[in-house]
Amino acid sequence: MEFFEAVGVRRANRAYLARAVPPEMLQRILEAANLAPSAGNLQSYEIFAVTNKRKREDLARAAREQIFIAGAPVVLVFAKHPALAAERYGKRADSLYSIQDATIACAFASLAAAAQGLGSCWIGAFEPEEVRQIIGAPRGVTPVAMLPIGYASERPKAQERRELEDLVQRVE
Repeated sequence: MEFFEAVGVRRANRAYLARAVPPEMLQRILEAANLAPSAGNLQSYEIFAVTNKRKREDLARAAREQIFIAGAPVVLVFAKHPALAAERYGKRADSLYSIQDATIACAFASLAAAAQGLGSCWIGAFEPEEVRQIIGAPRGVTPVAMLPIGYASERPKAQERRELEDLVQRVE
């Protein structure tokens, strides 16, 4: 799928078929996330690929009972890992750069899923400490986004967006 087509078809999918994501498709998604830009190319984030049904159910509960998350055959959890950038960036590694790194990788993963005909939904509403414990992340590695991925069982219509004239502030 061409890039702008993938951007155009990407939606927030909240219903998935009970069909596994083929390993090669998941691999392409993870490779795309790995190619995302990051501060100083330090990639101060971790990706946890959760396929275990019980853990996906636990993640759904930790995400304020967004039960649809458990219906996706895989949930990627993107977590900031500021220690990987702290030497170069100090406190900003924790307060900004590691968060940006993780969320850019999540955006790349979302587009890679769409490009392969899969659905996903960005999840930001969850209890980070609870999610950290579910995925077994060490202290200092904090979840910042989750991305359930699977074959969408419905195709939501496109949401209205702000007009570019309202969104873009041109500075000359």
